[in-house]
Amino acid sequence: MVILWTDALIFTLLILVASLTYYLRRKEHLKRPLTTLKQSSTAMASLIILLFFITIGLLDSIHFKPPTQNNDIISVLDYGASSLREHGEKTYSEPFATTLYNKEMIVESNGTTRWDYPRLVFGGKHLNNENQKSSDIFQKTATGFFVGVGIFTLLTFGFKFKLNAANLTVFVLITVSSTLIYLSNYYHVFGTDKVGEDVFYQTIKSIRTGLVLGTLTTLILLPFSLVLGILSGFFRGWLDDVIQFLYTTLNSIPSVLLIGASVLMVQVYMANHESDFTSLIVRADMRLLFLCLILGMTSWTGLCRLLRAETLKLREMEYVQAATSLGVKQHTILFRHILPNVMHIVLISIVLDFSSLVLAEAALSYINIGVDSSTYSWGNMINGARLEMAREPVVWWSLSAAFLFMFALVLAANLFAETVQTAFDPRRSQ
Repeated sequence: MVILWTDALIFTLLILVASLTYYLRRKEHLKRPLTTLKQSSTAMASLIILLFFITIGLLDSIHFKPPTQNNDIISVLDYGASSLREHGEKTYSEPFATTLYNKEMIVESNGTTRWDYPRLVFGGKHLNNENQKSSDIFQKTATGFFVGVGIFTLLTFGFKFKLNAANLTVFVLITVSSTLIYLSNYYHVFGTDKVGEDVFYQTIKSIRTGLVLGTLTTLILLPFSLVLGILSGFFRGWLDDVIQFLYTTLNSIPSVLLIGASVLMVQVYMANHESDFTSLIVRADMRLLFLCLILGMTSWTGLCRLLRAETLKLREMEYVQAATSLGVKQHTILFRHILPNVMHIVLISIVLDFSSLVLAEAALSYINIGVDSSTYSWGNMINGARLEMAREPVVWWSLSAAFLFMFALVLAANLFAETVQTAFDPRRSQ
């Protein structure tokens, strides 16, 4: 087993979330907002979609070296999607196509040549002729769908099935996933790119990159925001002035230029220390980690301001003033009275910032200062689609696939964030 830096941080974050959930499960003040979330159809449906994406990301975060593949580092997801990873084509092909996208000179077995669309090596190879394709796709779609129905039935066996948003979401995810997986054994369901790699494989591999940037960046920015925001609002004076000057100065620097300069410095460091980055996946993982660090260092100021403002209000509340008058130590007041009462703001901000960080990766990769070019990401797919959209005829499927998956993840995150904000903000829950 191989543990990359981002893998270690992901599972560390998972353990922290599980521990925090266990600690807070019986807290009385959380019962009302949690009940509100459970009763919200939108919240439960979007949470299930997020958990579905997280599961794929976790499978892609367990890496190992298979002895039969030249010691290349692959993930559990790579191993499960071996057919998609290994069955490449020569170049572009449309979704569900049986031939390449462009005509080429084909040499027949008898030595004659013709100008035509060559058959794909993998996609639709089981078909004898093109006329069978429509009926075959319909048949295999139905088969994959009913396999998904069977899986859903087994999962819900013994439970009272209720027709609600959560169960319908699970049903749709299982059936759609089953159908796509079954079809991908016979066709390139989202087509292939310039080098013949399956676009469906690229899209599901990009899920991990989006989740890593959305979660690890939050893990990095949270300590800065939490500590500096609370200290600034509680102690005020010269400490407040220093912290305000710090985040005001940082906000004055254009974030794109700061991120671009930092990424270039990382690239120079890697170029000067090639012996430390012998593997492409290790090199790409290190750049991804540095990008999370850079985004975290430039994104903590907003939450810090919110926490400072909330702490300024809380320090004037009667129970805090009473604790101060009774001689309670300051660090006890911070941990017992201030910190618990700002956690709803922290939770709301984390969920709201997640989708913006996923979109930030796409924007940064589009201008070539994001993740490494060898890393699968929706931003790299969109960046590569710039030239594809200028072709004649247009190669549209890479951009469409990246847009579809990124839209689903960000929409689910935004819908869940909206319900979390309503549930945990007392002013909006009345």
